[in-house]
Amino acid sequence: MTQNGDDVTLVRRPGVPDLRPAAPESPEPAPPQDPQADEPPQELPLDRNRAILEAAKQVGALLKRKGHLFALAGSVAAYAHGGEKNLQHDVDFAIRPEDADAVAATLREAGLTVYTPPEDWLIKATCFGQPVDIIFELAHRPVGADMLERAEELSVDSVRMPVLAPTDLLWSLIAAFSEHHCDFGAALPIARALREKVDWQRVRRECGDAPMPAAFFFLLERLNVI
Repeated sequence: MTQNGDDVTLVRRPGVPDLRPAAPESPEPAPPQDPQADEPPQELPLDRNRAILEAAKQVGALLKRKGHLFALAGSVAAYAHGGEKNLQHDVDFAIRPEDADAVAATLREAGLTVYTPPEDWLIKATCFGQPVDIIFELAHRPVGADMLERAEELSVDSVRMPVLAPTDLLWSLIAAFSEHHCDFGAALPIARALREKVDWQRVRRECGDAPMPAAFFFLLERLNVI
């Protein structure tokens, strides 16, 4: 998930710990070319959308069973709300920064590969060969309990789990737009599919007057989406 764009150099915020939750006592390298080699044997579905859904279900069920506060995000969340089954390249979950250690431990205990990327706003895992982003900062803001408590429990291909509310989901996509990350094509189908479920006034207000979100709102208006 490219929620924060590629141009962001984040400054540690007061109250947000210096997280390296997925790293063991010695530095852990990036996952091998075959990420399933370190995981329990799993049958990978041939269809990529199916593989991403199975990974979302597996990880969501693990986090729910352990009682973690979390919410499904990204394209799989849009699908759960009724969007197209045209999933993007990974699975995204939102958690609070202070829960990252415990979530990483839960995934490792289940046999999943977990590692820390250079970006300091998420940790990564692999499940069914699919990348899973465990994100604790959306659009440059730490994920808070209030956002996760607004999540709606929905069926994700028969597994019920908390899913980011449509307004929070669209805000997280639109507020992240910048000069170096401005993929309107990925966000437009989600906006179309969920437009009647979104508080657009709130999304506009929270995006402020940033130019790239403003350009996207202009596009939505011209296309009669909003």
